[in-house]
Amino acid sequence: MLESQFSTFFLEAGTDEAGRGCLSGPVVAAAVILPVHFKHDLLNDSKQLTEKQRDILRPIIEKESIAYGVAYVYQQKIDKINILNASILAMHKAIDSLKIKPEFIIVDGNRFKYYQNIPHQTIVKGDSKFLSIAAASVLAKTYRDDYMKKVHLEFPMYNWQKNKGYPTKEHRAAIREFGPTIHHRKTFQLLPK
Repeated sequence: MLESQFSTFFLEAGTDEAGRGCLSGPVVAAAVILPVHFKHDLLNDSKQLTEKQRDILRPIIEKESIAYGVAYVYQQKIDKINILNASILAMHKAIDSLKIKPEFIIVDGNRFKYYQNIPHQTIVKGDSKFLSIAAASVLAKTYRDDYMKKVHLEFPMYNWQKNKGYPTKEHRAAIREFGPTIHHRKTFQLLPK
């Protein structure tokens, strides 16, 4: 069972990102403040869910959350500041876009930078422990997948609608054949040495 709160604060935001290990496209983060009594049987770490389950959950999370925000940091910025800093920046931007300021922030993973002096806690595998981080993981993943399906139409040979920019054999074969696109992260090892 996922827990509803880490802190004793009422307005606790969970935040998570999607797309850190991808070769192309943005890193996308979400921040979610859920009501204390929120429950949903399906909700779990987005990696444990099917695409269909994530698509069912997204409108429920958006409707029932106290507030949610989603933010993108694109490949040019990732190449400038590195993926860890880009992930944290995306989480900060997602928190920026919440219509209510959180009193406490719980973060999936083990790295974060202070956000406006709001206390925070990093939690390794937080998306499989706390509902708000799981909810943020679902939003981050579904918004990123939608973005990759859209850019797939521009560059169908990379099959981003299926691999979402992750380093699959097929994606790497397409990079080998067609070269990198404007959506590829130039500082990433696009092809194995």
